[in-house]
Amino acid sequence: MMNFNEHENEEERVLGRLRQPGDNEEKALRPVTFEEYSGQTKVKTNLKIFIDAARKRGEALDHVLLYGPPGLGKTTLAGIIASEMGVAMHITTGPSIEKAGDLAALLTNLNENEVLFIDEIHRLNKNVEEVLYPAMEDYCLDLMIGKGPAARSVRLDLPRFTLVGATTRAGMLSAPLRDRFGMIHRLELYETEDLMEILKRDADLLGIAINDEGLRNIASRSRGTPRIAIRLLKRMRDFASYLEKDTIDKEVSDYGLKALDIDELGLDAVDRRLLTSIADIFKGGPVGLETLAACTGEDPITIEDVYEPFLLQNGFLHKTPRGRMLTLRAFEHLGLTPPPSFITGMKNAETVPPRYENISIEDWQNSERNGDNN
Repeated sequence: MMNFNEHENEEERVLGRLRQPGDNEEKALRPVTFEEYSGQTKVKTNLKIFIDAARKRGEALDHVLLYGPPGLGKTTLAGIIASEMGVAMHITTGPSIEKAGDLAALLTNLNENEVLFIDEIHRLNKNVEEVLYPAMEDYCLDLMIGKGPAARSVRLDLPRFTLVGATTRAGMLSAPLRDRFGMIHRLELYETEDLMEILKRDADLLGIAINDEGLRNIASRSRGTPRIAIRLLKRMRDFASYLEKDTIDKEVSDYGLKALDIDELGLDAVDRRLLTSIADIFKGGPVGLETLAACTGEDPITIEDVYEPFLLQNGFLHKTPRGRMLTLRAFEHLGLTPPPSFITGMKNAETVPPRYENISIEDWQNSERNGDNN
């Protein structure tokens, strides 16, 4: 029997990508040079070339837009850009710049070649955004002073600066703003080996003893996200203390991850609840977003923005014009047998894998019971 009353907010999930109060050590762990920064090889290589060229010319770096899921290191990368350029970085967020005057204050306080980092830049006020256009393009501000007949336009010259914008929703940026960025880079989810390097470095900084098996166990269940990996590392430190172990090894990490209800593929209770709802109630789907939200007690936007991306990327879920559907991998991972109607639907849609194409439903069910995967 499924329990839909255990509602968990994204902020409360150990595997949540958004920043949480317990992540307050994150700033101290951030690398400050490209040599210390693991992963994102293509982005890192290109940025090093562009920064080196800008420094040789003695110019400000062109404006940079970084986008991708939360927790992948956009703020860290902005700090490295400023560090490698040898200049200061000024940090703000899109929602905090409410008026054109707020933006003017930020820009006029910049020195030559400095970096202005705007997080959540897709949430900039539209009026503020329009003031930003000439600042990015011509390094000047056009402001209206006064009201009525006495109002007049004043142009302020600005030092040449680099705007680094970060967003998780690149599609919400207006085309005029997006086009003014000279470099646009998408940050991808990290490979397990890269996460292991990040965890090893952070473990040394935090004074945590951990072996390779413990590193791999944590990294492989971190959804390709450094923020989640670091959070899990600190939780495993607590479990090691509870078990009176000096080192986080496979035994400690297995115990801790099981206690946190995180399985070997990085799915937690919320993910499994969504998948099980579709399997049990809707026979594998399709099911609409609003209906799924009502059945699980989750907010539709939270499902679409927080839970679905990981499930889609890892082949547990796929979208159709009629709604969300489970994949055979999801049924296998949950240990459930797909209903005959689901297999029939997949055959009709020509989406069933080759190993299921030329057999009857009964033969397929028998082969699954016998463990025949040929």
